[in-house]
Amino acid sequence: MRETRDNKKTIASWAIYDWANSAFATTVMAGFFPVFFKKVCCAGVDPVTSTARLGIANSVSGVFVALFAPVLGAIADRGSVKKKLLILFMLTGVVATSSLYLVSVGDWCLAVILYIIAIIGFSGGNIFYDAFLPFVASEKKVDFVSALGFSLGYLGGGILFAFNVWMTLQPALFGFSDSAEAVRVSFIIVGIWWCVFSMPILLFVREPGPEKKKSVPEIVGEGIDQIRKTFREVRHLKTIFLFLIAYWLYMDGVDTIIRMAVDYGMSIGFDHRDLILALLLTQFVGFPAALGFGYLGGKIGTKRAILIALSVYVVVTLWGAFIREKEEFYMLAVAIGLVQGGVQALSRSFYARIIPVDKSAEYFGFYNMIGKFSVVLGPILIGMVALLAQNWGFASQSASRIGISAVALLFIAGGIVFFFVDEEKGKKEADYLMKGS
Repeated sequence: MRETRDNKKTIASWAIYDWANSAFATTVMAGFFPVFFKKVCCAGVDPVTSTARLGIANSVSGVFVALFAPVLGAIADRGSVKKKLLILFMLTGVVATSSLYLVSVGDWCLAVILYIIAIIGFSGGNIFYDAFLPFVASEKKVDFVSALGFSLGYLGGGILFAFNVWMTLQPALFGFSDSAEAVRVSFIIVGIWWCVFSMPILLFVREPGPEKKKSVPEIVGEGIDQIRKTFREVRHLKTIFLFLIAYWLYMDGVDTIIRMAVDYGMSIGFDHRDLILALLLTQFVGFPAALGFGYLGGKIGTKRAILIALSVYVVVTLWGAFIREKEEFYMLAVAIGLVQGGVQALSRSFYARIIPVDKSAEYFGFYNMIGKFSVVLGPILIGMVALLAQNWGFASQSASRIGISAVALLFIAGGIVFFFVDEEKGKKEADYLMKGS
C-alpha cells in the first residue's frame, strides 16, 4: 500500500470526497438548515429558544459520534473495513439529508431527528475518510494533500451552495412555488451530489487488506481489545493526548462558528439572505486560502501557521459581538474564510504525523471523537449563555451578542495548550508504539 502514496490519481480521488460531503456542511449545516429550522420548523418561536434547540441538536449528534468513533476506528483497522464503513455512513447521511424535504411547518421534532442522523452520517464518514490520509500522502506532502481536500471542499461546497442560493432567490425561474420549496429541493440535491462525488474514493483509493480473512465477530472483538490496549498505552501517548486537548478546545470554537453563525446573525437582526451571501463569500475565499495555509505550513511550520489562524479567530469572535452593519458581517466572512480551511487542514496533517500509521482509523476515531465532543460544548455555550443573559434582563439581541463572545475563550485556551505540543516528540512516541505492536 505504501507505494500508492503521493500518486496523483489516488490523491485526487481521496480529495474529491471533501468536494462531495462539503455540500452537506455548507448548504445544510451552515447555510440553509439554521434558516429553515428557525423560520419553518420553529415558526412563531422566540429566536433564543430556537437557537437553544438547534444547539442541543448539534450537541446530541456530537455525543453519539464521539462515543462510537474510537471503537469504529479500531474495528476498521483490525478488519480493514474503512471503505465499507465509509459507504455505510455516507449513505446514512445522504438518505437523512434528502429526507429533510419531507419536513413541514412547525415540525421541528422531525427536523431535529433527521438532522441528527445526517450529521452522524457526515461525521462518521469523515472518520474513515481522514484515516486514509496517511496511506495517500507521505509526510513530505501531507500538509499539501490535507489542504487540497479542504480547498476542494470549499470550492465544491461553494459551487453547489451558489446554485442552491440562486434557486431560493428566484424560485419561479426553477418552477418552485416559493423559496421554502426551493430550500427543501436543495436538500435532495445535496444528497445526490454527496453520493455521486463519493464514487472516486470508493473506486480508486485502495485499502490495505488484512493478513487473513476474519469473521465479523472476530473483527469486532479485536477492535474492542485494541481500544483497551490503547488506553493502557496512554503513558506513551502524552503528545497525542495533549494535542487532542488543544484540538478539542479550539475546534469547539471553529465548529461553533460554522454551525451557529447564520443563526447568530438572524438573532441580532440581519436578513437571512445577507447572511447566506456572506457564508457563500466565506466558501470562495476559503478555497485558495486553504491551499495558501498548506503552503504557509510548509514554509514556517505547521504549528506556527495554526497559532496564527487561532489568533485571527480570537479577533473575529470578539469583533462579531459588536457588529451592527451587514457590511461588517461580510468582512467577518472574509476573515473567517482566510483561516477556517487552514486550521482544519493543518490540524489534520499535524495529527497524521504523530500517530501510528497502522492504526490510523483508530486514532482518527479519537480525533473525530474529540471534535464531536467539542461541538457538544460550543453550541450549548452560546445558547445557554444567551438564555442566562436574557434572564438577567438583557434584550434578545444583546443576549445573543454576549453568547457569541464567550467562544473567544475556547480559541485562547486551545492556543495555549497547543503551544506546548512537541511534534518531534510525538513522532518518536508513534515510532515506539509501531515497533512495540
